[in-house]
Amino acid sequence: MGVNLRDLVPKRIVRLEDLSGKSIAIDAYNALYQFLAIIRQPDGTPLKDTMGRITSHLSGLLYRTSNLVEMGIKPIYVFDGTPPTLKEVEIKRRMKAKEEALIKYEQAIKEGKIEEARMYAQATSRLKDYMAEDSKKLLNLMGIPWVQAPSEGEAQAAHLVKRGDADYCASQDYDSLLFGAPRLVRNVTISGRRKLPSKNVYIEVIPEVVELESILQECNITYEQLIDVGILIGTDFNPDGVKGLGPKTALKLIKEHGSIENAMQYLKNAEFPVEPQRIRDIFLNPKVTDNYKIVWKEPDMEGIVNFICRERDFSEDRVRKAVEKMQKGITKQKGKKTLEEWFR
Repeated sequence: MGVNLRDLVPKRIVRLEDLSGKSIAIDAYNALYQFLAIIRQPDGTPLKDTMGRITSHLSGLLYRTSNLVEMGIKPIYVFDGTPPTLKEVEIKRRMKAKEEALIKYEQAIKEGKIEEARMYAQATSRLKDYMAEDSKKLLNLMGIPWVQAPSEGEAQAAHLVKRGDADYCASQDYDSLLFGAPRLVRNVTISGRRKLPSKNVYIEVIPEVVELESILQECNITYEQLIDVGILIGTDFNPDGVKGLGPKTALKLIKEHGSIENAMQYLKNAEFPVEPQRIRDIFLNPKVTDNYKIVWKEPDMEGIVNFICRERDFSEDRVRKAVEKMQKGITKQKGKKTLEEWFR
């Protein structure tokens, strides 16, 4: 779900090229779900190898990452660990939504409604264990560092930026801001021309940067108060939020009363799964680790080919071209920096 801060946050449009030389901690599961949803056949069937294993996530990971590296961007993928207990309700909600989408997809296929079927198919995406392991294997071969978070990937990505080990977080959701990420960049893994569901209309998806300090200044609130606004709207740890309360009204209440507790007398219908402080603590004191090493390496061309061409039936010609793009990007950046600065 993610917290809906869209109407409150000031955004700065950028080009991916503007981020050349920057390191970006990417929410891996967020990106992989995007690849699984978007990279499909016209009828909604995901890409598969001859063994029936889904490969859409590997396709997105290879080709999108190679594009980023060609532009001089240094990606770091951050994988989710064990979710907080309070996320259980949201996880169950997502599973139910996928099951309902699957029923609608199968019905649309029976009725020959291909466009409609594809739309429902995108909502059925499930990230299975082997997909995460395959993704880590491919990243190792590509020379791209990844970090295993103990819990929420967005919290760990935010931690990397706060420590100075990455310049930006990257996710479609705004949750990393509630985890204290100083800088968030959206539309990194899906920027480009996209077709709107059920419409013959295309839009341009453009990267945008959101800075935590700019939000706090624009809204005239503290970081802790931003978390309270998020809790009122609804987060992954209290998905329903306060019914009937939108972002602007939530902001107004927190600005007037300072905190959720002080505003409770004006929130007669407010219900929280636990005390708001427990939800705050997830954002203020998330489970993160310092046990990681961020090192970029040269891609292993033959290793990549052996893995996704020999084992997963990818086109060898296309794969080699993608890896060559990465190598060109690295060579270009080496010309601007010492070898040690790039592979640090």
